[in-house]
This record gives sequence, C-alpha cells and structure tokens, in this order.
Amino acid sequence: MSSPRPLVGVVADRRMVGPHPFHMAGEKYLAALVDGAGVDPVVLPSFGEGFEVAGLLERLDGLLLTGSPSNVAPARYDGPSSAPGTLHDPERDVAAFDLVPAALKMGLPLLAICRGFQELNVAMGGSLHQAVHERPGALVHHEDYDAPVEVQYGPAHEVSFVEGGLLRELTGQATATVNSLHSQGVDRLGQGLRVEALAPDGLVEAFVVADAPGFTLGVQWHPEWKVTASTVSMALFGAFGDACRAFSEQVHKG
Repeated sequence: MSSPRPLVGVVADRRMVGPHPFHMAGEKYLAALVDGAGVDPVVLPSFGEGFEVAGLLERLDGLLLTGSPSNVAPARYDGPSSAPGTLHDPERDVAAFDLVPAALKMGLPLLAICRGFQELNVAMGGSLHQAVHERPGALVHHEDYDAPVEVQYGPAHEVSFVEGGLLRELTGQATATVNSLHSQGVDRLGQGLRVEALAPDGLVEAFVVADAPGFTLGVQWHPEWKVTASTVSMALFGAFGDACRAFSEQVHKG
C-alpha cells in the first residue's frame, strides 16, 4: 500500500459573499499543489481572534500562504493608513501571523506567494510599501485591471536570481520572466530573511528564511498560475512538494 500524499494547509481569505462570510482559497493555488507539488490541499479557516488555527499545523505536512485581493493591514508594520477603498482582511491577518511563527518553529515546509510573501516579511519584522509603483524609478508592478485575466497573469518583467541562492539551485537559471500583480511590496526586509531574487528596479521579489529548520520560500509573483506550463514554477512547487514528503516521512517514521 502506497503512503498517503502529504497534506498542505492553505490559509483562507475571509470574504463577504452577499450577506454571508465565506472562507475561501483560489482554485489556482489548490490545483498547483495537486499538479505541481503532488500534495493534497486542506483549506484552513480564518476566524480571527479566539480560534487557534496554528494548532491545526500538527496534522499537516506543509503550509501555503496564498495571494489575495486584500492587503496586509498597515497597523501590522506601523505603516501609514491605507488609501480609501483598500481591501483588508483582518481575520486572515490574525490567522497568517499565528501560522507563520508556529510553522517556522516546527520546521514545517512553507511556501508564501504574493500577499503570503508580504505576510512572511511582516511576520519577520519587516515593513511594506503600499504602492511600490509610486517609488522613484519604479516599475509598474500591478496588473492592468481592465485587461483579460490571461493578459494580467502574462509575462511582466524579469527577475534576477541571487548567485548561490536556492532559486538558482532549483531552476538552474540566473533569471526568469515572471508575472506581476501587486501594489504592496517589501520596504524593510524582515530579520533573518535572505534575498533570493530582485526586479530590475531593485524591488525584492523572493527570499528565504536563512536559518529556518525546514524549506521556507517566499515569492512576490504568482507561480501557481498555469503551473505546469512553466519550468520555473514547476521547480518551485516540485521542491515544495518534495520538502512536504520528506517532512511527512520523518513525522510518520518518528
């Protein structure tokens, strides 16, 4: 009998659909875990204060922090108030900032994408730009909101992988062309984070937690989009899946 596939927790957004709150995760993330990492996803609810979501990690073999239309609340990093109309998700903030330190302490494999990348930076003591495209000399990192989704997730700019880093090792490449669908981005890099990739304008596009006991990678772009069509995306998700399998085997053997 074959071993069960690893279970990976996926942090949920809490969104209002009509008059009712829903806990949801985008299908593209769930599909990428199945098709790219070879693991089974489990959506973790974001109830907010009073719910110990981190306690669920003991039953899991990995954690994915997804992207989201919402922004991390600036109070989390002592930033200025958000622009009017900015979407926030305080319940997800609570969940993410409970999950990150617990996962790192356990050595649980962790992959953080877009908003998740920003959450990981803030959880490690970093701060965020709320509108990276407004920096002098900056690229426009957000998508064309009026464009079809295929265009929004299409190639946007190159990133350079740091020599000797994990992404160079996983991909065998010095650069890659990625999509770009974000307004927030790294301002002050969190403590213990090691830069793995940079955009042409100097914006941090990927990092790892340097002394984490397990696989921990954050990327600002969206490798989950049509994951099987990209060798770079498959390398990232494949490495994450391998780390989850190794963690699962270690736990089950222990």
